[in-house]
Amino acid sequence: MITILQEIGFTKALRYVLFSFWQYVFDLMAISPLRVWFLRLFGARIGNNVVIGRIRFMNLYRTGIGGMTIGDYCFLGDGAAFDLAREITLEDHVTVSFDVLVLTHTNVGFTNHPLQKYMPTEAKPVLLKNGCFIGARSLILSGLTVGERAAVAAGAVVTQDVAPGTLVGGVPAKLLRNVK
Repeated sequence: MITILQEIGFTKALRYVLFSFWQYVFDLMAISPLRVWFLRLFGARIGNNVVIGRIRFMNLYRTGIGGMTIGDYCFLGDGAAFDLAREITLEDHVTVSFDVLVLTHTNVGFTNHPLQKYMPTEAKPVLLKNGCFIGARSLILSGLTVGERAAVAAGAVVTQDVAPGTLVGGVPAKLLRNVK
């Protein structure tokens, strides 16, 4: 039987514990300016006039807070969750609505998991381009780019890049129309 320490090693396990504590402290930040300050303090690159709701982070032990870049005039809604197994970049004027999930990796489990040979671990960064909007309870999968002025409808599952100036929706997300 493989243990967690054998799987990820002592250093990553220690980072996991430390970042779990970090998330607990972050959750205590009552207002957006404190959250922005705390993220900057630990290495996130954050622009001006950013509003950050009660968001969550996963896999902080991999990239640390430095894996998050947020441009100017961005809004991150309550319940949004960001997987920092790889980098996530939000350019300027990006809105991430409530309960959005942004994934940067896929992993079915331990290295001896029976599906591992069919679904190998994959980790790729996510880019949300200038002026895009991600609707409530949407899912953005790893390695994807949401183009400039593109919109993702609420509840969509984005499985491929979203072209600039388009509206996508559904499961999986498909082109609904162009945005003028």
